Amino acid sequence: MSRRSKKFWRYVRFSCLAVALLAASFTLYLDYRVRSEFEGRRFALPARIYARPLELHAGLRIARANVVDELREAGYHEGARDGGSGWFAREGDGLEIAMRPFVFWDGPQPAKRVRVAFDGGKVAAVRDAEGRDLPLTRLEPLPIGGIYPANNEDRVLVRLGEVPKHLVQALIANEDRNFYSHRGFDLRGIARAAASLFGGDRLQGGSTLTQQLVKNFFLTPERTLQRKLTELAMAVLLELHYSKEEILETYLNEIYLGQDRDRAIHGVGLAALHYFGKPVEHLTLAESALLVGMVRGPALYDPHRHPRRAFERRNLVLRETKDRGYATMEQYAAARATGLGVNPKASVGTSPHPAFLELVHRQLRLEYDEADLRSEGLRVFTTLDPRAQGAAERVLERKLAQFDKEKRFGPPGLEGAVVVTDSQTGEVQALVGGRDVRYRGFNRALDAARPVGSLLKPAIYLTALAEPSRYTLVTPIDDGPFVWKSRGAPDWQPANYDGIFHGAVPLRTALAQSYNAASARLGTELGVERVLATVKRLGIERTPRPYAATLLGAVELSPLEVAQMYQTIASGGFRVPLRAIREVTTQDGRPLKRYPIAVEQAFPPEPMYLLATAMQGIVSEGTAQSLKNWLPSETAVAAKTGTTDEQRDAWFAGFTGDRLGIVWIGYDDNRAARLSGAAAALPVWGEMIAMLNPEPLALPKPDGIETVLIDPESGLRADFACAGAVELPFAQGSAPAERAPCSSALGVVVEEVRQQTKSWWERLFGR
Repeated sequence: MSRRSKKFWRYVRFSCLAVALLAASFTLYLDYRVRSEFEGRRFALPARIYARPLELHAGLRIARANVVDELREAGYHEGARDGGSGWFAREGDGLEIAMRPFVFWDGPQPAKRVRVAFDGGKVAAVRDAEGRDLPLTRLEPLPIGGIYPANNEDRVLVRLGEVPKHLVQALIANEDRNFYSHRGFDLRGIARAAASLFGGDRLQGGSTLTQQLVKNFFLTPERTLQRKLTELAMAVLLELHYSKEEILETYLNEIYLGQDRDRAIHGVGLAALHYFGKPVEHLTLAESALLVGMVRGPALYDPHRHPRRAFERRNLVLRETKDRGYATMEQYAAARATGLGVNPKASVGTSPHPAFLELVHRQLRLEYDEADLRSEGLRVFTTLDPRAQGAAERVLERKLAQFDKEKRFGPPGLEGAVVVTDSQTGEVQALVGGRDVRYRGFNRALDAARPVGSLLKPAIYLTALAEPSRYTLVTPIDDGPFVWKSRGAPDWQPANYDGIFHGAVPLRTALAQSYNAASARLGTELGVERVLATVKRLGIERTPRPYAATLLGAVELSPLEVAQMYQTIASGGFRVPLRAIREVTTQDGRPLKRYPIAVEQAFPPEPMYLLATAMQGIVSEGTAQSLKNWLPSETAVAAKTGTTDEQRDAWFAGFTGDRLGIVWIGYDDNRAARLSGAAAALPVWGEMIAMLNPEPLALPKPDGIETVLIDPESGLRADFACAGAVELPFAQGSAPAERAPCSSALGVVVEEVRQQTKSWWERLFGR
């Protein structure tokens, strides 16, 4: 052998050795990746967000129809069944409910049957299957979204033992009939892929389930020869280290099976819930075949968008399953004869209520890392009331469309925002960030800081009523022309909405009619700084500029901030931070964080009672009188309208015995909407609250309050002889001592006896 030949073969040997070393190194690298990334198969699981659970108990103000709506929303089917859970049936005026098991933050609740009786829009009784009275029962909460990993992947993990045998068999028959015998690859599939490549076509499939899992779990979706070879090597390594059962279980949890708007449906567990509204273990052969058929093309065979194509694909899967011996002719015929049976529920994406979910996300970020929220499968129980949220969304959408049509303004149309809270606990029950309630963009309820107009006026009157020696509900306030002079600034001359000055008016009338001149004069007499201190104590964290114009709402706040301010008023002076979260648990139900109600007394009860009474007068005789078109006077709503300069913003804030609501309407570009708070925001509020069967507002009277008959003409003490006399509350010792001209000697005696009798009665029996 010549020297040149020896050199050549030496070069060949070294080259082969180098290639072998590179191949071995690459194989070791792939082996490390397979074992390190697959070990434990920890999927990134989104935080699951739930609404509040509906707690049924005797006396709850809810109609049967509302409970039925919530059951249907939760995927319950109507009609009694012999066994199982997840159904309800009507029984006279009541309901029988077969409740599903659910793990709450305080422990698991087993499946059970209950009977709920209704009477006059209330729950009359709750009983178990044996007829025993139950003090309370909780329905499982509605899932309302999640905080998702990258690409918004969502899945519900299942064990292989939970997956129906016929689903696994259909998958094997149609996707990888040699799954249990091969070692990660199929030679015929590889030959088919190679033929397509060398034939000039795009690289074809032929992948085993193991290869599909490797591609989805480890690799990118690009279709190249290098990626295919890497996939093949990793498939062999996967089969070397893990059992067929482990590989199959991971595949069933990883496979992509469709899109729900911006949410990616992964795994058969979530697909069963999304398409059929049931857990995977309850899928029929026909339903399983539909999911298997979608593996090759989730978009192509989407049963919602392409039902005929999905139907044909399902039947093809059924035939292949029968031909491979996994189904009898009878099973095949029965499954083929059924329809698709998919859940008709509309797509909701990552959440049907994105504005509320954003509030939850912001509050969670105060306690948790973003990475944990998107990967650890936390379960977050919120305060959202589906009935209140649904009412807020429907009414706002409908009213804005109506206003746009009436005003005939060009696009973009009017926008709006709504916040609804529990008036005592501060729990946010509903939040709408715009007219497109499914839009995940700009959230006006949280981020649209707009001038609040007259919504700030209650702070002026609260500051005054905190000084009962100087101000009462009948103290005369001058509503004449008012000019505020400030060095270096133009004179400020507020005018009333009706363009008229009304002279001296009682304090409660100045608030009820929202007189600007009277309010500005009162606010400047008290001191702008003092009024703004009251605003801060009511819960507003930002610091408004200490200008006189601020008194009439020349300060920009978001609807949520306004809700925080009015929450303190609605709760009688107790400042309760608004919260959207009740509990957070791990994926398996272990409690992590509780969000108890935090209460701080910001004001004494007496001036708060007087203010709330005056705000009830806004509805009974002031700027919100039109609320009677939606709610009876017995509801005794306390409220405030708000309209800014040139009618750019329309506001309404009001509370009943159980709910506080804030509504804002206007244009994003700050155009004049030419709509007042009473004409635009009030109808939204009224129609929305009327749908929720509100509890009347019965203000608890503090010990330091007395009620006195007052003659509205003179503002002095009255008796039965005075026509139109009204009973008004006063801080003890602050009521007028002087008698009105209309009172009589006999009336004075009768009134004294009446007051003594009333005081004795209250001491004996309470209020």
